[in-house]
Amino acid sequence: MDFEKFADDYIKAETEVLQKLDRKKIAKALEKLTECWENERDIYIFGNGGSSATASHFENDFNKGVSEPLEKKFRFHCLNDNMATVMAVANDLGFEEVFRFQLINRVKKDDLIMAISGSGNSKNVINAVEYAKEKGAYIIGITGYNGGKLKELSDLDLHVDVNSMQITEDIHMMFDHLMMSALYKSLAGKDHMS
Repeated sequence: MDFEKFADDYIKAETEVLQKLDRKKIAKALEKLTECWENERDIYIFGNGGSSATASHFENDFNKGVSEPLEKKFRFHCLNDNMATVMAVANDLGFEEVFRFQLINRVKKDDLIMAISGSGNSKNVINAVEYAKEKGAYIIGITGYNGGKLKELSDLDLHVDVNSMQITEDIHMMFDHLMMSALYKSLAGKDHMS
């Protein structure tokens, strides 16, 4: 196998997808995050598999990275991080309830949900989003492929239009670092890029 050619093809494919991203939607997500920070609203983030790692990374980058120099802190809660809770809910109620259960009588009107699903069709993600919408939360869906049901349910979709889970997850992680860098500069007056 020609690994150099494979690397070249992968990078070209990812670059093409990056060029197609909707910058206005990224800016709107940043405005929503800023609004949540200003009003001390809770932000719930979650996903499965690679998306769970991205969700956890988001929480870290905002609760520590962006928040460190700020007096007022971001209030991110990653629903896939407490494995004891996830496994207890999965065992007792079913895996499709692991995120929704954690939102019951917690999520409030105008809180933010950041739901990550490459396919956009993960049942446990959809259940949580449907519940949160009923409670008046704002939904940012972070998806790939055709966006699935999550894209339809979202108030704002950050969609990666590609049929590749790897490129989808690469760009979802880029959303985190782009947003972290933008808000670090906007709120703390510091530049992560230097």
